[in-house]
Amino acid sequence: MSFWSIQVLNSLSLAMLLFLLSAGLSIIFGLMRIINLAHGSFYLLGGYVALSVIAATENFWLGLIAAPIAVGLFSAVIHRGVLRRIENNELAQVLVTFGLLLMISDLSIWIWGGLPRTLPRPEIFDGAFRVGAMVFPVYRVALTGAGLLSVVLIWLVLERTRIGAIVRAGVDDQEMVRGIGIDIGRVFTLVFASGAAMAAVAGVLGGGLLGVYPGADFDVVLLAFAVVVIGGLGSLKGAFVGSLFIGFIDTFGKALVPQYALFTIFVPMAIMLAIRPTGLFGRE
Repeated sequence: MSFWSIQVLNSLSLAMLLFLLSAGLSIIFGLMRIINLAHGSFYLLGGYVALSVIAATENFWLGLIAAPIAVGLFSAVIHRGVLRRIENNELAQVLVTFGLLLMISDLSIWIWGGLPRTLPRPEIFDGAFRVGAMVFPVYRVALTGAGLLSVVLIWLVLERTRIGAIVRAGVDDQEMVRGIGIDIGRVFTLVFASGAAMAAVAGVLGGGLLGVYPGADFDVVLLAFAVVVIGGLGSLKGAFVGSLFIGFIDTFGKALVPQYALFTIFVPMAIMLAIRPTGLFGRE
């Protein structure tokens, strides 16, 4: 019983990280049709920026605030300066964003080195607590709670605010949004930067759990794309359900059949592409 309970908690904590990472990616795909292979780099940068801030200030919360701001501004510059010039050119987007991924990866190694690093956790989240015979790490429980809170907050922004209505309208009909006088270009940049900032938050929270290391950007972006394929483009519900699916199947796959861990993730993704290419909640 203890084994299964721990694996469920591990699955939920991973799923919440994947949601923060993939929600922005899904909305970016659905709204702007940008194939951003560098999205995992924002996760990696978020972890490393927070690591530097925490080392300088010994304050985890400052790192959690600074990382999404820095990465969001950096991603806004990339969108305005590079990606807007290659709109509607999927091949160019793939090549440019893959090049960005490689450059950011090499730059990270040059600045922070090639050794795996683990972000310090707040003391309040150290240790574990017991429920009967079961022991649960406090940080994983807090991470799961923070992820669920982020789901609610993002839903409220998208469903209950004016900017959320504009984003949803842009997903459905960009020309209509332009027609009523809204500067869709600024909306695109805001959405792109917000998605990158969420990935940076995932990098900070995940850095205290999984660590940050060269190659983490590749690892997480594969999982994020799997979430988007399962859940569907432009759907917050799809990002949430897809994150739960991938979080559970990845955790239990590694625990039960580690030699087939990648198989357990990508075979369902291939089946989904064959049966329903738009994903569970994507638009036809």
